[in-house]
This record gives sequence, structure tokens and C-alpha cells, in this order.
Amino acid sequence: MSQAATPLTTDRAALMARLSLSETYDLAIIGGGATGLGVAVDAAARGFKVVLLESMDFAKGTSSRATKLVHGGVRYLAQGNISLVREALHERTTLLHNAPHLAQPLAFVMPSYKLLDTPFYGIGLKMYDALAGKAGLGATEFLSSAKTVKYLPTVQQKGLKGGVKYWDGQFDDARLALALARTAAAKGALLVNYCPAEKLIYEHQQVAGVICRDLESGQSYTVRAKCVVNATGPWVDLFRQQDAEAQGKPARPMVAPSQGVHVVVDRDFLPTNHALLVPKTADGRVLFAVPWLGKVILGTTDTPRNDLAREPLPFPEELDFILSEAGKYLNRQPTLADVRSMWVGLRPLVKPQDDDGENTKKISREHTVMSSKTGLVTVTGGKWTTYRAMAEDVLAECVQIGRLPGRPAGVTMHLPLAGAPAASAVQHGMDQAQGLHSYGTDAAAVAALPGARNWLMEGLSEAMVRFAARFEYARTVEDMLARRSRLLFLDARKAAELAPRVAAILTEELGRDAHLNDFLALAKQYLPTES
Repeated sequence: MSQAATPLTTDRAALMARLSLSETYDLAIIGGGATGLGVAVDAAARGFKVVLLESMDFAKGTSSRATKLVHGGVRYLAQGNISLVREALHERTTLLHNAPHLAQPLAFVMPSYKLLDTPFYGIGLKMYDALAGKAGLGATEFLSSAKTVKYLPTVQQKGLKGGVKYWDGQFDDARLALALARTAAAKGALLVNYCPAEKLIYEHQQVAGVICRDLESGQSYTVRAKCVVNATGPWVDLFRQQDAEAQGKPARPMVAPSQGVHVVVDRDFLPTNHALLVPKTADGRVLFAVPWLGKVILGTTDTPRNDLAREPLPFPEELDFILSEAGKYLNRQPTLADVRSMWVGLRPLVKPQDDDGENTKKISREHTVMSSKTGLVTVTGGKWTTYRAMAEDVLAECVQIGRLPGRPAGVTMHLPLAGAPAASAVQHGMDQAQGLHSYGTDAAAVAALPGARNWLMEGLSEAMVRFAARFEYARTVEDMLARRSRLLFLDARKAAELAPRVAAILTEELGRDAHLNDFLALAKQYLPTES
């Protein structure tokens, strides 16, 4: 996969023709986010026959709305959760190695405004380095106030005592999800988006597959499988409830959704390739200002929600919190008028048995894998950084309950993902605007398509839209401008401006409506109403 190869077509008719075949899969996965896609890659790499069904687009939900950090979890270290941090640091290194075009090291600077902050946080981060060991990305440094300003030119200098610099990673979450999908497909898996699993099917009181429906044609398909994995993130309880009803009992919810809001502003608010981290804001949360694809991401919040909206909106107080707190640490206060885009992700936090779901900061970020008496395997929780380890745990559970035969694990440890070049070939950081370099070894295939020199804007060509339609499962304008290109997440107004041209290319490629009006309505939700 690390060598340039002809990409596999994702022609919809061909995918649906495969789905219509009456055959039994080893594994049927419900959910095409980070977890489901990770399971698909691992299972297909072990030689299992795999089908994955996604109700919308791959990474449409939580998995495209992360803070874009590949991290060991500094705050987990503060909580004393050493094993979680150690695992995440190990997986951080694996991810950066297997997808260097989509995940790279990032330096963080923590400014100190109290004399004891630098040694207090610095000592903790030295422990972080020690846990990383040979997997470390760089040594933690204690900084003078002058050095802190050098790394963060627009940091608030009034009262600045110094700072601490440490290393973690960042990535492009939605494009990593696509790389996983394409890697799984290259290993023989069948992946279909816009094809929700609607009903579990049973034989002899055991889960035997799912009934799914193609949203484009309306046609239903029966998919039989030896094992079914429920990897639907915040929505796992919907299938758990269905499974419980089949057993004649209620299912206690295992997920307490929490939403995280992210706000994007122009790079001049933080014109550097270093991220700013505030470990403890006014209400005890962590605040990030992260350079990403030519813009700066400010976030994030941690607010309980009781609903499971597909497009959750930020609460006004969350926007106010992020902008006001950012203004305390930057020399210019960002306002609603400065917001280029904003998005909300739902975190599937796992409830302790005695939890009422109200304090999400204390709920486990670790993943949970469980199986029911019917054989339904459910996985939720966790984070992007540990997606690969989560996949191994899921397959271990499938083997443990006798649904899959045991095969050696660890096959994805050194498996380059679709488009992955040699790490030494990567010349662009994740802080730079998206462009042809984002495609890694697929860049030549993109450049060979019609419209390669017709740039719709810097970093987005007509050929990229065609590539998305032919080889990246794109079906709508939103698919293209939210997840193949990240423009909606970077500049919602610009995305709306380009949408008609993108829709025309997609319609030509796919021979169908590209849902332009739906996208234009969606783009408005990514901007504050007052701006």
C-alpha cells in the first residue's frame, strides 16, 4: 500500500451488486466511524470476509469532528490513569508511522502565568515523556517568557512567567477514516455508505445478520454474518435496545453523550506551527488553540446532551466560553464575526453503573467492548488515537464468544494505510493548507484525472472532486466539501460559494443529484447566526 498503486473503484452499482449476493460473511459491522472502520481493516487483514454498513457517510458523525489531535492524553495522566496513557502513546506512534501523510507530530506550548505553573506542569509532562520512552516525539522543555513568545507570537504577554513545550500529534480525522475504508476495501472488505442497518435478524435466538436499506434506491438487503459488531458510537444503545427486546428484557443505556464544540478562526490569531494549550480554564476545562490546515481551531467544550442529533448545534454559552477564554490567552479577542466555521461532535462516553450521566468530565474515555447472550458485540467509547487497539479488542471478543476462529493479532501494527508514503517523503505539515500532498502516493492518480489544473480554489481542484467520486465513496456535495476536502470545517462561507461548481462535477461523475441545496442549508449551521 505504501507504493503508488491504481486506486480501487468505489462504483456504487458494483458495491450494491456485491451486497445483493446471498452469501454469509464472517463479520458484519454496523457503523463507519473510526471504530467500525478500524475493525474492518483488522478483520480483512486477517483474511475474514467482511461487510461494513454505514447509515450516512463514513465519519459523518463523531469521527470527523475531533479536535484533530493524536495524543496520549495528558489529562488522563493527571487522573493517574497510567495504563491508558501508555497504550495511547504507543498507538500514537503507530498511527503516525502508518499514515504519515495524514498524521504528524505537533509541538504544544503551555504558557504559564503563575510562577509555580511551569515546574508543576513541566514535571508532569516529563513523566509523559518517560511513559512514551522510545516512542517519544520530542523532549519536554521549560521555557522562558521570551521563548514562549517566540513559539506563540500572539500569546497574551501581560503577566507571562514562562511556559512548557511538549510534543503530541495531529491528524486529518475524516481523511484518515477514508484511508481506513480504502485500506479495508483493498483487503477484500465490502464497505457501503448511505446504507443503514435497520434490523437485526435472529436464528435460534442468536444474531445472524442484519437487514439494511440502500438510501439511494430504497431497496432492502438481507446480510447474513457469523458475527455482528455494533460500532455506532453515540448511537450504540439503539441496537442494544433492539437486541434486548429480542431477549424480552430492557437494556440499560451505556452511553452518556457529551458534546464538544470547536470554533475555527483565521491563522493570524496564532501565526505559528505550535499549538497553544491551557490546562485549566475558568471552569477547569482544557482549552486548545491548534493550527490546522491553514486555520486555527479553538476548543473544546464538554457539555452533556440527552439527544443524539446528527448535526448537533453549539449552545450559545459554549461559543461565548470558547471565544472569551481564548481572548484571555491571545493578544486579540476573537469574536463571533471572526468565526469561519464551527462544528460539534458527540462523544460516546461510557457510563459507570451508578452514574446519572450529568458529569461527563468524570466519565470514562476508555473504550468498552461487550457481547450479549444473542452474540451481538458492541463497542463504544475510546478515542481516535486508540482506534487500532480498540479493533483488536473487538476481534478478541468475537473470538472469545466463538463467533470467529482465532487468528494472529497484530497484523495492523505495521500496515501502511491507503496513500501512505515513506515518512521521509512527507514535506508538508498538518498546519499547512490542504492540497495534493494530502493524497500521499495517490497524488499521481489525482493529477492524471481531468481537471487536474483547474483549481476551484487553492488546495482544491476539479480532479480532486472526480477522484472523490470515483475512488473515495463520495455521493454528495457534503461528502466532498466536509470530509474529502475539509473546507466546510475550515471556512463555511467559502464552501457554500464553491458548492454549485462541485455539485456540477459530481453530477457529471455520478449521474445523480448531488444534493446541493441540502449542503447550502447545512453550511449556514456552521456559522454563528449573529455574524
